[in-house]
Amino acid sequence: MRLLLVEDDAVLGDRLRNRLAQEGYAVDLVADGIDAAHLGGTEPYDAVILDLGLPRKPGLAVLRDWRAAANTVPVLILTARDGWAERVEGLQAGADDYLGKPFHAEELLARIQALLRRAAPVNAPELRVGGWRLDEARQCLVDEHGREQALTGTEFRLLRYFMRHPGEVLSKTRLAEHVYDYDSERDSNVIEVYVKRLRSLLGHDCIETRRGQGYLLRRDT
Repeated sequence: MRLLLVEDDAVLGDRLRNRLAQEGYAVDLVADGIDAAHLGGTEPYDAVILDLGLPRKPGLAVLRDWRAAANTVPVLILTARDGWAERVEGLQAGADDYLGKPFHAEELLARIQALLRRAAPVNAPELRVGGWRLDEARQCLVDEHGREQALTGTEFRLLRYFMRHPGEVLSKTRLAEHVYDYDSERDSNVIEVYVKRLRSLLGHDCIETRRGQGYLLRRDT
């Protein structure tokens, strides 16, 4: 899952980006409203964390422009703790949630997970495929006996995206866009390698290849 983090406080921005990356997200960090408006309008993010007090273009203006352009990406706004008027404005402008500063990283993570669940075709607290459960906190697979199967960071991000979109044909380009951040080299052919690895864990028939289209995680596995 890929996030856009918009925060002009360099220290806070770097700290949040690192924490989100540790939790298995691909994260792009920008520090002003102009860059945020551009990336949020052109890249396929799964969610946006948007500070309102931004240089060059206010966060509310960025959000209003996205919604006016029918951009429905889930947005969590960050506001000053006593900025109730900003929270109301943000929600009215189309934000999906808000969080007051200062905040605990754990609450931010929980809210982002809730946004992603609501926005995905599969809105479930637990993701399962075959006899496996995906443990998002530990970033591993767990079988019915509690045994764990380790996943690499890319395997985890790819499988989580598949499991949030079962029964959908997902192109290699789309998968790469949601697994890697903006600065990563997105070789869509590498996706084939990771799909092969996931098949070795889950069973070959679990992920179908659709010629010329991409891959599909079967709902009945």
